[in-house]
Amino acid sequence: MESVKDAALVRPGFRERVDAVMRDRWREPVIVLRLGDTDLRFAVPGRRPDGSVEGEGKVRQGFLTVARGIGAAVGFVAYLASAAGSGGGKGERAIHVTGPADAQALEPIDRLRRAKGPWLVCSPTSVAFVDTGSTYLDPADAPDPAVVWEARGSTAPEVSFRKRTLTWADGSRFEFPLQSRTEDRHLRQFHSYPDEVRWPE
Repeated sequence: MESVKDAALVRPGFRERVDAVMRDRWREPVIVLRLGDTDLRFAVPGRRPDGSVEGEGKVRQGFLTVARGIGAAVGFVAYLASAAGSGGGKGERAIHVTGPADAQALEPIDRLRRAKGPWLVCSPTSVAFVDTGSTYLDPADAPDPAVVWEARGSTAPEVSFRKRTLTWADGSRFEFPLQSRTEDRHLRQFHSYPDEVRWPE
């Protein structure tokens, strides 16, 4: 049942399109993962927990807070429905982005948050965020995958698939949420404990 739901959220063909674009761009094997909710939580000086900059856009922030409250209520109802009978959670929201003020993670994460169909792409030397637009569409009708941020070589953050983190040189960190168990299973094809990666051919 879950695989049917996942297929409805991400139509077959999107991963393959991202894979083809990034293999051609980098000339390396890649691992492509659909990221989950981009409503991320921050613990960074100068940022509110929702990632907005402290002290900016207070009126606009008020409207956004109301909109987020409505969205959160809808999301919470969906969460309760999915967690029923499974023990639920601990009642605390995970922190996804941590680091010092002006953390290196902030620019890429800010770009990621604007994506409609966010994907993480990793190769032996590079990391990128790619946006495919809505993955409810038929891939044939979707726009071409767009690279919203990338880093190569020594500028790329360290990737830990075991911890599900990207860590930059200044210690800032992004704990990336995968969209579903389908993505967990896809990742397990290429990753084993403690953090061994088998890059696809």
